[in-house]
This record gives sequence, C-alpha cells and structure tokens, in this order.
Amino acid sequence: MSSATRISIATLPRISPTNLSQILLAASNPTNSSNLDTHTAPNNIAIVDVRDDDHIGGHIRYSHHQPSSTLDTHMPTLVRKFKDKEIVVFHCALSQQRGPSAALKYLRERERLVGPNKETEGEDESGEGKGAMEQKVYVLDRGFVGWQEVYGEDSRLTEGYRKEIWKEGYWM
Repeated sequence: MSSATRISIATLPRISPTNLSQILLAASNPTNSSNLDTHTAPNNIAIVDVRDDDHIGGHIRYSHHQPSSTLDTHMPTLVRKFKDKEIVVFHCALSQQRGPSAALKYLRERERLVGPNKETEGEDESGEGKGAMEQKVYVLDRGFVGWQEVYGEDSRLTEGYRKEIWKEGYWM
C-alpha cells in the first residue's frame, strides 16, 4: 500500500503560520536580511489557496489561487506545475475542510501521475531512487484566518490585505 493511500485528512501534516512565515522569509531572501522586496517567488515551496467566494481581504504572498470548486479538473495541472517543489502547502479560510481535502486529492493525484516519493533506501538499476522526488505536503494550520491574525499587515508575507474586512473576525 502506498503512502498517499494510507494518509487521511486526519493524519495530514500541519504547518503553523509561524513556521510557514520563516520558510518564506528564508527562501525569498537567502541573504537573511528579512526583506522580501525581491519580486521573485521562492523556488522550493508552493502555497495553494483553495478559497472560493471567500478569497477576499488578502492572500499569502506568492500563493496560487485555485478555487476548491475547480480542483477536480485542475488537479493534474497542479501536480505537474508543482512537481519540483520541495514543499506544497494547502489552505482555505480555516483549513478544516477544503484545504485538507485539496491536500489529500493532490497527494493521491501526484502518486498516480508521478509515482510515490523516492525511498531513502534502495535504488533501481540506473542508480536512482524509486519514485518521484520527495515532496512534503502540508495544510496550513488555522488557514488564512489564522495567518491574517498574525501576518495580515506584514506586506513581506501578505498581499492585498484589507484590515477592515477582518476587524470583526471571520464572517462566513
């Protein structure tokens, strides 16, 4: 049984907003000056925002918006687009349903199209490991709601933030 088949929504790994922000800051600026003024997206991480009509009030810088309502038809494209990323993070507003469901669909589709992650032990006859390049897939803990509470006004990490939308909390 493959690893993607064994994983469930309940066992998907989570990443905290703090850990994600540290990865973004480090990956976006290798000189560690914490200045994301460079307009180059980090090349080792992809963030997929699956919010639908609630995709308002801001988004994580460099994230890819793919509404959950379109995932079934676009999942193979996402897998190909992000096949060389070390980390892929999915989120919705709260990361309770749409984000985790998207991450699980992604893992299963990736395994179908690319194969399982390379194993650390064992090589085939060509000397290469079995399967696809290892990729870590996470769900952003507490989704964009949790993200914006801490990093909404940090323009290095969040784009299009509208504080007035969030002042009363999440409304959906």
